[in-house]
Amino acid sequence: MENRKTEIEQARAILKQHGYYVDNLWSIQDVTDLYECTDEQAYDILENALHNECIMEQINVDISYACDYLDIKLKEDNED
Repeated sequence: MENRKTEIEQARAILKQHGYYVDNLWSIQDVTDLYECTDEQAYDILENALHNECIMEQINVDISYACDYLDIKLKEDNED
């Protein structure tokens, strides 16, 4: 178990070094702890939930709000 935890922490560190946000990750266990489903079903559930068009749009809206709050301006070539 400890080896798995270290492995996950190393993977997160590598991804973070390459610019990925890794402080909020979901696991199939988040689904299987609450629902009677297989690991494969749980993965499919997460894929459907997290790749939902509404969720993706809401994240983009929230990024915009966070930038506004921090007074970070949109790049000129993105001001459509």
